[in-house]
Amino acid sequence: MATYRVTTLVAAPPERVFAMWTDLDRFKEWIGGVTRVTDRVGSMDEAGSRYTVWFGRMKSPTEILAVERPWHIRTRFGNAILKGESDVRFAAEGDGTRIRQEFVTRGFVAAIFGRLFAMGSYKGSFKGELETFRKLVEKESTGRS
Repeated sequence: MATYRVTTLVAAPPERVFAMWTDLDRFKEWIGGVTRVTDRVGSMDEAGSRYTVWFGRMKSPTEILAVERPWHIRTRFGNAILKGESDVRFAAEGDGTRIRQEFVTRGFVAAIFGRLFAMGSYKGSFKGELETFRKLVEKESTGRS
């Protein structure tokens, strides 16, 4: 098991940030390689809900383990390359929202790929995706194009 943490400050209120974070139809706009989300069972507001995230032909079944709107969501995800849990906390900070995301990978292969995704801030890295998400939310919050 390996643990990776990323954080950013989004210039938008927690309710808006959480709503965008849990909008499955928008994942492909900020999570690298996502092509679609299928097999939705339940609500993003309920522990036990499930969905499948697709990266081309590779799928990653995901389950919501815990959720408290708009402050927290914890999921378990997994495929042959990367599997583990994601724990995300949203905290009001000034006029914005601090996002703190922690990934805990399971297995040797996942630890190796997790390390690659944790290095740097390139577009497909954990930090790069978080920054893409921040920019998307801020753009829509301010109405900028």
